[in-house]
Amino acid sequence: MLRKNAKIELLRTVALFSGCSKRELGEIALIADEIDFKPGKTLITEGRPGRQFYVIIEGEVDVVQNGVQLPRRGGSEFFGEISLVSGTPATATVTTTTPTRALVISKRSFTTLLERSPTIQMRVIRSFSARLAPHVI
Repeated sequence: MLRKNAKIELLRTVALFSGCSKRELGEIALIADEIDFKPGKTLITEGRPGRQFYVIIEGEVDVVQNGVQLPRRGGSEFFGEISLVSGTPATATVTTTTPTRALVISKRSFTTLLERSPTIQMRVIRSFSARLAPHVI
């Protein structure tokens, strides 16, 4: 299990939280649960409402979007934030391919965090916008 400081250091590498202060990362670390998944576990299903946000600590996942297999992804990648922030269905299916350890934040905890901290909310929205910008016409 990661200690709080190790969670903070991991969260610091996640683009979605870039620019967050150590105190803000500490707030995020407090609501993130560390969970182990076996290979073949579907974390997110395209077209379904999002329930959780994932940050991969160790392991790899397959991502399928609109029936197209995207490159395999691993450490410090994150998934599920679009659905949690926008309220829209998930944009891809994410399935573990190896034993995978991830930080998991529930929709309720993530929403409460953003409502409670306008600073974190703005940082997440900026990162979120930057991630989506290449896909917007």
